[in-house]
Amino acid sequence: MSIQIHELQNDNDIDMLSKQSSAMVLFFWAEWDPSCKQMDQVVTQLASDHLGITFVKIEAESFPDVVEKYPVSAVPTFIALKDGKVFSKMEGPNAPKLVALVEKYAKAIAAGVAKVQSTASDEIDADLNQRLGQLTRAAPMMIFIKGSPAAPKCGFTRQLLEILEEFHCKYGYFDILTDNSVRQGLKKFSNWPSFPQLYINGEFTGGLDVIKELKEEGEFKDMIPKSSQGEDINKRCKSAIEQNRCMLFMKGSPSAPQCGFSRTMVAMLNEVGFEFGYFDILLDNDVRQGLKKYSNWPTFPQFYVDGELIGGLDVLKEMHEEGELVELVQKK
Repeated sequence: MSIQIHELQNDNDIDMLSKQSSAMVLFFWAEWDPSCKQMDQVVTQLASDHLGITFVKIEAESFPDVVEKYPVSAVPTFIALKDGKVFSKMEGPNAPKLVALVEKYAKAIAAGVAKVQSTASDEIDADLNQRLGQLTRAAPMMIFIKGSPAAPKCGFTRQLLEILEEFHCKYGYFDILTDNSVRQGLKKFSNWPSFPQLYINGEFTGGLDVIKELKEEGEFKDMIPKSSQGEDINKRCKSAIEQNRCMLFMKGSPSAPQCGFSRTMVAMLNEVGFEFGYFDILLDNDVRQGLKKYSNWPTFPQFYVDGELIGGLDVLKEMHEEGELVELVQKK
């Protein structure tokens, strides 16, 4: 039996291949992402080890309809299909996790199990829950809305923003239209089916109707966190840095970087096996600006270990070239 790796040529290829093979893994990639090239080598090896599984490489930007169908919000993304239906899904350039996912998938297929793989699903849910927890705590007051404060995409979002403006609130925000996994996951995470949603100090407060009622009863003003300025912002920066032993302050998330510098930094840290927490500075302008003064470092991304600034991308590149980054990993 030959190695089963196919390059997607048109939107109908997946349906055709699913008729030929009941077990497939879709690999969504992009030419501009170096981590995809690294994972390509992993996929080639997995295809060699698991000849009964067909691997399909899909250049995400060339097949928007396929991306929307599954859906895919970041590259690389891996989706295992059983008889044409989604069996498990993984985002990000994590080689050990992909190997484990495919091995479990192969065992399930060999055992004739056509149910959703509960172990893999639990791992994926755990990753999403961790990300949602970080997002809800990204600012003392955090709103999940459709669009942005400058360009709200629905009337309910606009009404919530008007209330926050009335009380001169400082807040972070997340546009749920940009990430379907967050949009769907947050409904379960907060046990609230609609948006917008408001979190205060990491605790779910409610949707628009709840906030309106709290405002009418005079309770909302007392719930607003203290302003994040001066000494308070320094405390917030310190607290954010100490969330994990290794912390990356970046634009976007490791699975969906929002700038080339952040993307390169994540790929480099993954390459040397660094485990790290992250903070999306696009979600909180107070931390974004405050951290520049706190660390005396004017740009992002910024990487910290044990509360100390290691540096930005140029510093870590130099450390990587000289082998010092690997040494830093080994000291963990």
